[in-house]
Amino acid sequence: MRTAAELAHLYEENKAVTGRYVHATARGHEAIQLAAAFHLRPTDYAAPYYRDDALLLGLGLTPYELMLQLMAKGNDPFSGGRTYYGHPALRRSGFPLIPHQSSATGMQAIPATGMAHGLKYLESQGLRSVGLETLNAELDLTSNATPNHSLSASYSAPATSPVVLCSIGDGAMTEGEVSEALQMAVLHQLPIIYLVQDNDWGISATSREMRAMDAYEFAAGFKGLHRLRVDGADFNNSYVVLAKAFEYVRRTRGPVLVHAKCPLLGHHTSGVRREWYRGDNLAAHVLLDPLPRLHQHLLHLGISEAELQQLTEEVRALVATDFQRAQAAPGPDPATFADHEFAPPAVTEEAGERTPNGAAKVLMVDAALHAVDEILSEFPEALLYGQDVGGELGGVFREAALLAKKYGDTRVFNTPIQEAYIVGSTAGMSAVGAKAIVEIQFADYIWPGLNQLVEELSKSCYLTNGQFPVQSLIRVPVGAYGGGGPYHSGSVESTLLTIRGIKVVYPSNAADMKGLLRAAFLDPNPVVLLEHKGLYWSKVPGTEDAKTIEPAAGYVIPLGKAAIAQAADPEQLRRGATCVVITYGMGVYWAKTASRAFAGQVEVLDLRTLNPLDFDAVEMAVRIHSKVLVLTEEPLMNSFAESLAGRIQRTCFWELDAPVFMLGAANLPAIALNVDLERQMLPTAEKVAAALDELLKF
Repeated sequence: MRTAAELAHLYEENKAVTGRYVHATARGHEAIQLAAAFHLRPTDYAAPYYRDDALLLGLGLTPYELMLQLMAKGNDPFSGGRTYYGHPALRRSGFPLIPHQSSATGMQAIPATGMAHGLKYLESQGLRSVGLETLNAELDLTSNATPNHSLSASYSAPATSPVVLCSIGDGAMTEGEVSEALQMAVLHQLPIIYLVQDNDWGISATSREMRAMDAYEFAAGFKGLHRLRVDGADFNNSYVVLAKAFEYVRRTRGPVLVHAKCPLLGHHTSGVRREWYRGDNLAAHVLLDPLPRLHQHLLHLGISEAELQQLTEEVRALVATDFQRAQAAPGPDPATFADHEFAPPAVTEEAGERTPNGAAKVLMVDAALHAVDEILSEFPEALLYGQDVGGELGGVFREAALLAKKYGDTRVFNTPIQEAYIVGSTAGMSAVGAKAIVEIQFADYIWPGLNQLVEELSKSCYLTNGQFPVQSLIRVPVGAYGGGGPYHSGSVESTLLTIRGIKVVYPSNAADMKGLLRAAFLDPNPVVLLEHKGLYWSKVPGTEDAKTIEPAAGYVIPLGKAAIAQAADPEQLRRGATCVVITYGMGVYWAKTASRAFAGQVEVLDLRTLNPLDFDAVEMAVRIHSKVLVLTEEPLMNSFAESLAGRIQRTCFWELDAPVFMLGAANLPAIALNVDLERQMLPTAEKVAAALDELLKF
């Protein structure tokens, strides 16, 4: 506790150095944090929040290591200088596993609950979670190697069953995502402790301004959530109450919320000074300082003042020495700034049989169903969940039909209407070794999940210096046809493609669906698989080719490889009378239908994956044909297609015989319900044909 206090004091005394980057400290919260640290075991999992440096000290991290992060040094053990102080990400023998999380103002509740969910699932299947027993053998953190976790070994529940600790400030409890996490924790009775540290402040806003009830009172609404209150400034009380919490979760495998009242003695962060807004409140909080309270208790136990003073001097010397060492430590190598956007892909070559002898043609929706079925059969750590995918329905498109009956409700199950949980929980699942396939029912519903996709999934690999890539497969039906209306017809790829650190895949036929879905599952990174509803059953005129021979089990296509969906005639190419349509999804079929009026003159390049983009294939096609149409179903303005056209114009300018043509939907905020209005807004084969005619004549 003295070490934590000395860190805060040193940071304030040296703010010209330490204030270069924003930080917060545990000052006032030390007692509850240390009590929590002493109950965590190496087999546990933790999601600290940004004020938890005392908790990290209690786990055994040194002041020097924390200071390396404070000053964004290259040897920062959590992120290599990439993220803020008090944002740990740790795989280390003898420590709980601490995956990446964002700035932890409520969003961390979902990935943390996902960890507990993954633990509960693996235990139910007789599998072991990814802990240090497997990680030490499988993960070489000095290389870029991706761990190949094998979870099929028999699981026997130890007496010290693992627990997840989610630490959070009371102000963050008002976040809607916290409610989603608590709902799932009680619905599935998950082994997690929510430690709520309540200091009555949220930056400069008081608790009276932010809430009608504290976290303990709020939690009463979640039936099945065990609740405890504690004086978080009293170490003895904190230790005893947390002992009860950990024992309860280890024994029952159900959730607990611990509400700890703490004083706030430091600044909210170094960037928001307490003197700007605290007034007389600070004097009141000083009276609750946990450090003098523990000091008096130790005197009462017979420890002398001289011993305590000696300890203080030793700590002060250690902190000062570590500060000098940390200042002298080298920064990160600027040449490594782009490392670890993604973990290396698991699939780098096409493999398996695409057109096995005797195989029948299959619809795209069935190819997806069969691919998931084969994955669930082969990988016991895999599970599938989302709205309406379990039970009898098996998805609103029947894309998961009968899987729940085949694999059971613990592997294939329905979730509440909680897109944030569906997306964000996969980060926690990945951390413990479960491999989630999840579904967003329609692309128009993905927006509540974007916070988790951006903050928790996309940044994890990069901000942990490659320690915590997130394996996550998110299936999203997209696209318009037949009067789906404004909330069931959206195309969202351009929005997704502004999120760095995720992959976006868009198959256009059954064979590609099966090969790309499996590759997306095997990829150690977050992958969003966009599936056009109008191609699922090949009912839309012109989409008959989306139905293909079904590839054999195990067939994979590497992400980031485009394919020629239709080749131009060599004689037309020799005459210089061809063009290429660069597209994906439904655009493939608009282009193929339109091209019938231009016999042999139109090549169609199906991108298949939008990130990573096969720009080599794009450039090659442009240089061969010299005339290009970029075709999309999205509104064109500020879209991925418009960006791609600009890039082509920049890199292939001298090979072009015409400006890069573009065609997309009308620049309107939604797809209208009426089918005639829908047709007017969207590209059609007729509109594509008109564009091709103009392009070929240019």
